[in-house]
Amino acid sequence: MDSKFDFGGGTSSQTVYIRQVAAATLPRDVQDQLPGVQTLYAVHDTDGERLALVQDRALAFTLARENELRPVSVH
Repeated sequence: MDSKFDFGGGTSSQTVYIRQVAAATLPRDVQDQLPGVQTLYAVHDTDGERLALVQDRALAFTLARENELRPVSVH
């Protein structure tokens, strides 16, 4: 499940949303790659497209910032 994704050449003002996701709601092929994982964090663009899944909230924020995006938490 470790694969590269090109976040594009966005500007530092591009907002992305970080939200908690239950592993059980993901497609079966993704779940099969996550034995024992119950919760993940997703990075979504402003259109709702999921850009990335990571195992912890801090990593989701770091990933966004490293790609010059502005992360915002969604509850």
